Amino acid sequence: MERQEKIPKQEQLAGGCLGAFVESGTLELSLDQLAAKVGISKRMLVHYFGGREKIEETAMRLLEERLRAQFAPEAFPPGVKIERVVAALWERTTAPESAGVLRLVMDLSRRAWSGSARARAFYEEQRRLWTRLLMTYWPDESGVEELLQLYQGAVLAFLVTGDAEAGRRALMRILARRKQGGTRSELTGGAPRRRERPKNAVHRRDTGPRRKK
Repeated sequence: MERQEKIPKQEQLAGGCLGAFVESGTLELSLDQLAAKVGISKRMLVHYFGGREKIEETAMRLLEERLRAQFAPEAFPPGVKIERVVAALWERTTAPESAGVLRLVMDLSRRAWSGSARARAFYEEQRRLWTRLLMTYWPDESGVEELLQLYQGAVLAFLVTGDAEAGRRALMRILARRKQGGTRSELTGGAPRRRERPKNAVHRRDTGPRRKK
């Protein structure tokens, strides 16, 4: 019988810590709370990692690895349409089992906005991965950038309202309008912009021949 490779204790603990952070939807757990959720003493937790910063760093690295595998271009069949890719991503994002991960990622984004260099690096890496994935199926750099902006807004709205369908419709709408060459204001739901008349243009009411006096 083949002997299974034993997983290092620290790796097991890292998975347990990440699971605790995901369950709570935040990194803001005390060491006592974290130790209780992982099932180990606070003293042993510090012994294995050396401190809170190392625990968070290890958990974030593990989360990055899992998200990288989940959102790699290889996760989708070649030649699939961008609409199917976005619909699948949105379904995964809003699935009940993804709620903890979603809240944790938003917590890390909040940390990035507050000035955390590590959280910012996490945020930028996720954005890079998503851009790479979407560009594989829709090679439109400005379109992908705009889609990601809308996606983030849709996620925030979903967290507040719990309405996943509204976000899905908005994402499909922007893809359809972008492909049809819609303007930026039309893509975001605003009214079409009026064409401005050149400053030196002369407005004439009567275009017919003028009478001689």
